[in-house]
Order: sequence, then C-alpha cells, then structure tokens
Amino acid sequence: MTTTKSGTTAGALSPWTVLAFASASIPIQALVLAISVHLPRYFAHHIGLELAVVGAAFAMVRLIDIPIDVGIGMAMDRTRTRFGRYRVWLALGAPVMMFGLWLMLQADASTTQLGLSGILLFAYLGYSMVYLSHLAWGGVLGPTYEQRNKVFGAVIGLGVAGAVAVLLIPIIMQQRGASDGEGVRAMVWFIIAAIPVTVLLVLATTHEPITREKVAKFQLGDYGTLLRRGNVIRLLLADLFVTLGPGWMAALYLFYFKDSRGFDTASANLLLLVYIFAGFAGAPFTAWLGNRIGKHRALMTTTTIYSLGLITVPFLPEGNFLAFAPGMFIVGAMQAGFTVMIRALTGDIADEVRLDKGREYMGLMYALTIGTTKIASGLSALTFVLLAAIGYEARAGAVNSPEAIHALELVYIVGPIVFVMAAGACFFGYKLTPAVHADIRRKLDERDALYAEAPTLAGLTGDEMVAEPRKT
Repeated sequence: MTTTKSGTTAGALSPWTVLAFASASIPIQALVLAISVHLPRYFAHHIGLELAVVGAAFAMVRLIDIPIDVGIGMAMDRTRTRFGRYRVWLALGAPVMMFGLWLMLQADASTTQLGLSGILLFAYLGYSMVYLSHLAWGGVLGPTYEQRNKVFGAVIGLGVAGAVAVLLIPIIMQQRGASDGEGVRAMVWFIIAAIPVTVLLVLATTHEPITREKVAKFQLGDYGTLLRRGNVIRLLLADLFVTLGPGWMAALYLFYFKDSRGFDTASANLLLLVYIFAGFAGAPFTAWLGNRIGKHRALMTTTTIYSLGLITVPFLPEGNFLAFAPGMFIVGAMQAGFTVMIRALTGDIADEVRLDKGREYMGLMYALTIGTTKIASGLSALTFVLLAAIGYEARAGAVNSPEAIHALELVYIVGPIVFVMAAGACFFGYKLTPAVHADIRRKLDERDALYAEAPTLAGLTGDEMVAEPRKT
C-alpha cells in the first residue's frame, strides 16, 4: 500500500494493515460491554450503592462528557505534528483511560454519587480520546466507499473479540469458585492490560494519511455548520436510536434473563456470549452487503431483522438455552452489522462535508456520533431509575412481585424494538449512494493534488499550515 503526496490512500489496504489497526477496538469494545452490562450492576449489587445513585451517576457523566467529545474532535482535526494527527491523541488517551479504569476498582460502599461521577468522568475522558481518535483515523485510512466498509467491518469484528473475552472471564472465574464481583474486577484488569498492547501495535504498524487543507482556528460555529446539514441530522438520529435500543436492552439484560426468563448468571452470560460472538459473522457480512446494495439499505435491513428477532424472545420457553441461542445469534449479528454501517456512513458524510467546506471534519463528525451514543447510553442508564420507580428491587436476595417482573419485561422488549426500527427509518430518501460518493472522492483527490507542493509539516503549526494550491 502506498500513499499519494496529498495523503490519500492509493491501492488496496492489506488484510494485515486492517487487522493491526482494528486491534485497538478490542479493549474499547470490551469496556463498552462491561459498562453497558456488568459495571452498573457491580456498583449496585456488589459494592452496595443505591440503584438510583448508580443510574443517575452513569447518566449524568455520559451527558456531561458530550461537549468534551466535541472539543476533542475539533482539536483533533486541527492537530498538526510530525507524528500525525489522530495518532497523537490515541497515544495520549491510552494512559488516561487506564488510570480511569483503575480508579473504578477503588470504589467501595462509602463512594458517593459525586465520587462515582468523578471516577466515571475520568474514565470516559480517556475512553473518548482513544475511541474518537481510532474512529477518525479509520475514516481516513480507508477513504473509498468499499475500503471504509472493510476497515470498519474489521474494527467491529475485532471489537467482538474484546467483548467475548470480558464475557468469558466471569464464566471462567465462576467455575473456579470466584464471586460475580471478582469476575467483574478481572474484566477491568483485562481491559487495562489490553490497552497498551493494542495501542502500541496500531502506532507501530499503521500509517496515517493527513489531508492538507485549510486550517482554521478553533470555532464552536463548526458544530453548528454540521448540525445544519440534512445527512448529518439523519446520521445522528439513527446513531442515537440504534445505540439506545441495544443499550436499553443491555442495561436490563441480566435482570431480565434471570428474573423473567429463568436463567442463572452463568447461562445468561453464555447467551450473551452467543449474542456478542455473532458479531464475527454479522460485521463482515454487513460490510459485504453494504458494498452490494448500499450502506443505508444494509442498515435498514439489519435493523429490521434485529427488531423481528426481539419479538420472538418473550415466547421462547423459560430457561431453555438451545431455544434461545439461534435467535440471540441472529440478533447479535444484526447489531454488529448496523454498527459497522453507522461508522462507515459517518466517514462518507464527512467526505461530503469536506468537499463542500474545504476543511477536514472527520474528527468532529465522529465526536458527534460518539456524543449521540453517549446520550443514548445515558438514557439507557435511566432504566434503573425507571425500575426503581415501578418497585423492582435489584439488591441481592430481593424477591420481586409478579407485577414488578411484568413491568421489567415490558421495559426490556418494547423500547429496543421501537428505537431500532426508528434508526433504519432515518435513512429513507438518503441520496449519498456509492456512485455519488465515488464522484465526491474523485473531486477530493483532484483538489488534494493541487496541494502536492504544500510545505512540509515539520515545524509548522496553526495558520502556517495553510497551503496554497499549485498553479496549473
């Protein structure tokens, strides 16, 4: 693989390059699953914090962190160093994320809501730096319609490996006589160990194409520029809904499958393992499908199948693993698939904005999608507050009434189906087809060629980096 003077990628991306780059998604997605499924319950059930305190802390931090993401995204797009743009942020974010996770392990029964919020905010700051820089780097690493599907198919696919690992850890720990709480702590240590290994692999093996465009000063107006564009709005709404559905379900997963579906913790985790493992099939399949029928159509297909699969869950026999496994596999594969499409669509729309505005917006675009993801995650965390309001008791040994369990069932099933179908509906009328995107890339490459004589990056910052096009 080679790069042109303008910084765009020429030729095909090798499988090794793609897989090495995608490896950073292993700890990222491991943390996403741990936060969605295990950590809230860990703080409430094992540490002994009030359920409403845990839910409010997670919701508040996710919402507070959104403007931080926007600031990071803007700063990333304006970063100019001899080492790269997004590469620097990935390297800086890794130790912050590791320290934040270590702080989580220090929480105990005396931790207040403010204290828990502070711990979570620090962890989310590191997570945002790592996750956002990795996504934005992926967006420029594979600039064509097909390459972007390939890159994000691998990113989501290897992210599944991280999620599977953290699911296996408590199962193995439980078989060896450890408690659920000890299993969660082992998860966190695994993520801490995986961060430096995978980040160093990415930094050592992956090049970073840097477009030489206008470099403007940091302006909050850039945020409004994007939010006035129709395709950006539909993308953000879809990302909000497509995250809210599975996140809503994940937050209640262990409660639902233990109290309603009759599974013990080990069996419920095994079913969740089937759901997550299905991403190995769903991510590459949807990447392939997106290249055949278009990313937006592939997104609508996967969201529809996902919702239909959820409808069957309440009718399956309680405690029957073999009856649940096939449906969980299909639903899990579709969830991985529509995640791939959202990430790839973000890069395509960022290209459209860049052609129109003459400036790189890749980092800010991914910051916005991470923002909607966190809004959705924050709203998902409020399901704990909802359960507390309807009388469901989450503490160990609590006995819930049939009415409370029925309310849990309704909350678990109805919300995800509605939200995920709404995500697919956001792309009706979408016009950024493969042919249109190919024309956008052609125009961007032609414009980039005009900057081939731009000055070297070394020693230049800020507005000094504005390169005049070469005379033709």
